[in-house]
Amino acid sequence: MSDKKALRVLFCMGINQNFFDAPREEQLQVWAAFSEMWNGIHDLPGVKVFGNMDDDQSMVGPSTGYPWTTYLLADVPDIETVHAACNLFRTTPVGDGTYKLWRYAKVEARTGRELIIQRA
Repeated sequence: MSDKKALRVLFCMGINQNFFDAPREEQLQVWAAFSEMWNGIHDLPGVKVFGNMDDDQSMVGPSTGYPWTTYLLADVPDIETVHAACNLFRTTPVGDGTYKLWRYAKVEARTGRELIIQRA
């Protein structure tokens, strides 16, 4: 990255009721699309993923907001790249492409900066 500080972004992702209502075969297609989106975020230029957390064992059912189903923490070079990551939900096809991923999942990007705390 350049001299410009990266944005610290927490991508908060939720699975909605459409996923839970879908037949098993469709759910598997959604999971494949979710994997494609997830890898797509990792592959965006300048993105450095620090890690993720999945809340699916203690958070059961659809996520309409906090608490989310899963989280991805990354440094992202600029707001345009944050938007490109979120746009993957709109553009990633599920199965034959009749529907896109955002029919089954949503994302909210919390954007800020790294908090630096000096030692006393």
